[in-house]
Amino acid sequence: MGVGKQIRLNNVINPETGKVIIVPMDHGVSSGPIEGITNIRDAIQKVAAGGADAVVIHKGNVRLAFGQGRKNIGLIVHISASTDWSPHKNDKVLVGTVEEALKLGADMVSIHVNIGAEDERGMLRDFGIVSKACEEWQIPLLAMIYGRGPKIENQYDPKVVAHCARLGAELGADIVKVPYTGDPETFAKVVEGAGIPVVIAGGPKAKSVIDVLKMVEGAVKAGGAGLSIGRNVFQAEDPTKMVKAMKAIVHEGKTAEEAFKILEG
Repeated sequence: MGVGKQIRLNNVINPETGKVIIVPMDHGVSSGPIEGITNIRDAIQKVAAGGADAVVIHKGNVRLAFGQGRKNIGLIVHISASTDWSPHKNDKVLVGTVEEALKLGADMVSIHVNIGAEDERGMLRDFGIVSKACEEWQIPLLAMIYGRGPKIENQYDPKVVAHCARLGAELGADIVKVPYTGDPETFAKVVEGAGIPVVIAGGPKAKSVIDVLKMVEGAVKAGGAGLSIGRNVFQAEDPTKMVKAMKAIVHEGKTAEEAFKILEG
């Protein structure tokens, strides 16, 4: 990895623990101004106060959220998108460039790829283009990769998730985000097969907070690099406390039960 990439990556991944807490807030493009991110600046302040390492937002929100100066949190600019209204919502297209992200002061860029989707070939082509640009400009790349399409029966299947993670590594991602397989044993194989830092997605808003924390604990036990969880953080009753609880697990090695006490306190 080049020096430029490493410097920027250290603004995202905690250099002392080698792990990361990312809170994606790019949902406004796909789902609109949903609960928790209606005021993007306020949402970022809440998770930054809890100790999140970075947020993921689209380029237009950088001005709204960071226009008055950088907060103590890493900036990842997302450059691919689709909307929930689309008949082909699994087909992501590029809506930004690496150069734009750099001009905005980004520490990292991110893209979303759904393997198995109807336009998989287009997303893989875009992945290659973005990866090349990231190497040229020395900016790290986060790849969010899921198995979603007609031939994917279960996106949480360990074989599917392992393929997603390995694809991210092979095409040049510096961090890959995938669904959690459900247990540390199978997820450990995902991590082993990737060879780069692997973080877990949070998925839909969970019914139980302790279930989310146990998922994070399991991923870290399996060798995962942390998390990239959105709705289960910014839609939490107290997003700041939720991040503090996750930080206890990811960066401090606490159990889910120990972390849950932070929410109760």
